Amino acid sequence: MATVELTTANFDEVTSSDGIVLVDFWADWCGPCKRFAPVYERSSEKHPDLVFGKVDTEAQQELAAKFDIRSIPTIMAIRDGVIVFAQPGALPESALENLIEQVEALDMDDVRKKLAEHKH
Repeated sequence: MATVELTTANFDEVTSSDGIVLVDFWADWCGPCKRFAPVYERSSEKHPDLVFGKVDTEAQQELAAKFDIRSIPTIMAIRDGVIVFAQPGALPESALENLIEQVEALDMDDVRKKLAEHKH
């Protein structure tokens, strides 16, 4: 599956559903973003069961501000509507694959329980 362009109009709808959504915050002027794009695209083809979204931080400044994106590219992983990973910097392909494996292996009941504990 190709990457999906995420905007303020569809971001919540796409990221709140069950399953895994990876989000690449990028901009056209960003060299590391352009070098990371083919890595991200290849990974999206290897994992058709995951959603690979891209947020153009120039066109979607509101989304970039909402998630306090200060450095691009920033990769975010969302599983079952919960942000489980967010880190600036382009990842090598092996690290991106490793991140996907880790997110797939999460026990989401445990994650939600820990989140609930932090809110108290």
